[in-house]
Order: sequence, then structure tokens, then C-alpha cells
Amino acid sequence: MNANPHNPQHSSWTVRESDVVVIGAGPSGLSAATKLREAGKTVTVVEARERVGGRTWSKHVDGAFLEIGGQWISPDQTVLSDLVEELGLGTFSRYREGKGIYRAPDGTVTQYTGEMFPVSQETEQEMQRLIDLLDDLAAKIGPHEPWAHPQSRELDTISFHHWLREQSSDEEACNNIGLFVAGGMLTKPSHAFSALQAVLMAASAGSFSNLVDEDFILDKRVIGGMQSVSEAMAKRLGGDVITGHPVRVLRWQEEGEYPVLVEAEEFSESGEATGAGVIVHARRAVVAVPPNLYSRISYVPALPRRQHQLHQHQSLGLVIKVHAVYETPFWRAKGLSGTAFSADSLVQEVYDNTNVDPATGEEEARGTLVGFVSDEKADHVFAMSEQERKEAILESIAELLGEEAKNPVVYYESDWGNEEWTRGAYAASYDLGGLHRYGMDQSEPVGPIHWSCSDIAAEGYQHVDGAVRMGQKTAAVIVDSL
Repeated sequence: MNANPHNPQHSSWTVRESDVVVIGAGPSGLSAATKLREAGKTVTVVEARERVGGRTWSKHVDGAFLEIGGQWISPDQTVLSDLVEELGLGTFSRYREGKGIYRAPDGTVTQYTGEMFPVSQETEQEMQRLIDLLDDLAAKIGPHEPWAHPQSRELDTISFHHWLREQSSDEEACNNIGLFVAGGMLTKPSHAFSALQAVLMAASAGSFSNLVDEDFILDKRVIGGMQSVSEAMAKRLGGDVITGHPVRVLRWQEEGEYPVLVEAEEFSESGEATGAGVIVHARRAVVAVPPNLYSRISYVPALPRRQHQLHQHQSLGLVIKVHAVYETPFWRAKGLSGTAFSADSLVQEVYDNTNVDPATGEEEARGTLVGFVSDEKADHVFAMSEQERKEAILESIAELLGEEAKNPVVYYESDWGNEEWTRGAYAASYDLGGLHRYGMDQSEPVGPIHWSCSDIAAEGYQHVDGAVRMGQKTAAVIVDSL
């Protein structure tokens, strides 16, 4: 190593030695660090933000408790569920009593019950046929090595938008099926990712049927917010978690007692560099940040060409998560669940997101709705002024749930695309052709450097469960190698 912690530039920096340095204090990095500690290894976790939790974040806004980032647990996410229980945290079910709302392409708003949207018999049959096709592909291809399937290139070189229309001429059916992957998950237009990427999304949830069932995929929430999972892990790790220190340089070599040297610069809460920082000598490194942030670190020597290429073919989508708090959950008095869908509207999905008081375990009196404005629609409203955007979004929700939706007592927009250490939502996906071309290398270590995040998970891909699974898997690989 040619970094000298005693040169003038590093004179006020702290120097540490650990078996493993983990870059990123989100659910994946903290899960890895926890398992490494349990195996008797020393760890240092270095986080750029002033907080832990990564893409999970809870905070009070104008007196309302809001989950700014990831928040739901589905029944198949057993690793996350086990961790929540182990940490002594409670969960509660998403409110789903009453009828749902569906807005058709012609603007007709219909109340409905059951799993299928209230569409014509022909469109319903086409939707079910497309779901069956995707269920079959998800079962055949699976979440672990989609790039290895004989159909991988065929499915990866056609957009999901065009694949759907090759299967069906029913535009309403195609748009509704596309909504669940494009707007609801990958937060990109369905012409911007491949059919193989959509199949992976379905396979990671167990089936496409699971993906389109909001009562399954959006089942439970953590009392006190999903960020509390990371906060509880960080508390156990204590002083081995260092926040407010972006990693600028990762020096590595193939051999030596400590083949990794990480330099992390300290920043004050105002965003100014303090002139201090931390240097960590380690035997292994875990990079536990989204792939779009890998390049924020300077690697010395540079990563292999293959890694540079695959990182350039991964990107995050764009979504506005809208939180609207009302004096009462007015939709319930109308016999509505608060769940609403409209593939053609500005706000394509709405759910009842009313919170439970962590102190009492009782549901709050005020009602909260959460809605999502995705991909190109988000581009459109970001061109507006803040007030114009708010009015347009609330008007769209009101078209689904009634005029009362226009008058929340608290209104907040989660804009992860503008967040310095995320820059998008919810997870990275490949451009056309990228998954079958580079997917087999996304988890491969480079010398002593390992990669761990929900973006490259199999089960639980792009969910907190996937982040935890990847962290635990990465820790196990490292323990075996040391």
C-alpha cells in the first residue's frame, strides 16, 4: 500500500484496523457487519450519510411520522421477518378493509372488490393470460441465474413494453400489467428495461401473481418504521459504525496481511469537509451501496474492465413517493380501503398508509395516504413549480378517492432522485441487453472487494429483505475465506 496515514494530508485522521471494512450502513451493510461480528471478526462500517438506514428512512414532518423510503414486508420475505423478530421489533398489517378504486383509460372510476381490476371480460382474460405467461417464465427462469436460461438473450433484447404487445393487442391489459413492474417496482418506463428484467422482478417475489397482488407484496410494516431495523443493528455494533464519512478512496491488492486500505473523509452536518477522516486497514472490503454509486469511490488500482462495463449498464429509476396526512381517514367512511390504481393517471397507485403509534401500539387517529408518481410522469411534474406540482398530484388522487384528498394537513414528497447518496429509486436495473450480458459478474468479488446490496439480490431483489439476504450471504462468503 502506498497510502501513508502519517503524511500531512492525513495528520488529523484516525487509523483503524479491522478484519472487514463495510462501506454503507444500510440494511445490507449492517446485516453483513452483524454476521461478521457474530463469527468473531472485527468490523468497521463507514457511512457517507449522517444517519444509518440507506434507502430506509423515517422522520417527523410537521408533526406527522412518515416513512420516506422502503417500508413493506411481504410473506415470502422470511429473512427480514426473522430479523425484525430477533431485534424485538413489532409489525402491523396494512389497512385493506373496504373496496378498491380503478380508473379506466376513459376516465371512468369504479369501485371493486377481489383481486382483478373491474375491466371488460375480454381485458380480464387478456390480463390473466399475460399473468399466466409471466408466472410460467418466472418459474422456469428463477431469480438466481436468469442470464443462464436458453431464452435469456431473446427476452433481454426486447423491451417489456414491446414484449407485452407481442403477446396481446389489448392495450388496457398491457398497460395494467406493465404498471406493476414499470411504475410499481423498477420506476422506469416499460420501454426502458427488458422482458427478462421483468421476469427477474417476478421470480424474486415468487411469481408474477404475487407481484400483482398488493395484499401480498404490501403486507406488513414495522412499528416505528423500517429504518428502525438498521438503527437496532447499528446500536449493537456501537462505535464500529462511523457516519458522516464518505469513502473517497479504496486501495486494494491481492495479497498481504491487510490488502485493503479505505480513506473516508469527514464532513460536518453543514456539508463542509472538516479536514479529518478515518483510514481503515482491512483484510476484506464490502461495498454495500447501490451500483450507481460504485463509481463515487476511486479504486486504486482501478477495477477490472468487466466491472467498469457492467456498472455503466445499471441505473436507478425515478419516483416521487407522496405522503398526504388528513385529520381523519375519510376514505374509510365511504367504505373504501384507500387502495387505488390508474395506469393512465399522474398518480398510478395509492394506498392507506396510516401509522401505528410506537408507544401505544394503537393506530393513529389521523389518516395517511401514500401515492406514487413514476418515471416519465415524475419528469413531467418536476418541471413544474413546487405549488403546481402539489396541486396536480392532489388533483390526481382526488379523481380516485374524492375531493377531500385535495386538503391534507401535512403534505410531503420523497424525492430520492435528489438525494446525494442514492440518486434514484428503488433499485438498479439493467438497460436492454445488460442483464444477460453482465448479470453473472455482478456479485463476483474483485480480489478482497465484495459487493452487497438489494440491487443484486435474487429473492427479495430491490427490497429490504433482499438487502439483508445479500448482507448475510456476503458475510458467510468472507468468513469462509478468512
